[in-house]
Amino acid sequence: MANTMNTETPIADAAIRPARATDYSAIERLLTASGLPLDGIREALCSLLVAESRAEIVGVVGLEQCGSYGLLRSTAVAPEWRGKGLGRRLVEQMVAQAEAKGLHALYLLTTTAERYFPSFGFNVTTRDVVPPEVQATSEFQGACPASATVMCLPVSR
Repeated sequence: MANTMNTETPIADAAIRPARATDYSAIERLLTASGLPLDGIREALCSLLVAESRAEIVGVVGLEQCGSYGLLRSTAVAPEWRGKGLGRRLVEQMVAQAEAKGLHALYLLTTTAERYFPSFGFNVTTRDVVPPEVQATSEFQGACPASATVMCLPVSR
């Protein structure tokens, strides 16, 4: 007999698309619930991808372009969607966008996911090797604590 009490949400139920202005409140709630900074999110809305399921935003990731480099930021997935591969899909799509734009490298700051991002090829680095244009972002200028781990992924071909 089939199990009709399956409460897992299939990952296929989440569609990934560019964020819209009307998504801002939901993105803000998701980032706040995930303990992530909101600095610059309204301005970066056009560079965010969201995952949507049943008209609800359940994931988000951003790419802040800084010259020929990028800052991967605001990666969050709703608690009930974690561990289902949605975060991986979001990050992979954003890395693909960085490659398509011809960016040399992606950087990120994290206080909680330093063990997650190496699975994409990110390596821990130091702030002093981060290009000045990336260091000038709000995340590097104080939105993220100085204790945050800095990671880098070369993306140029």
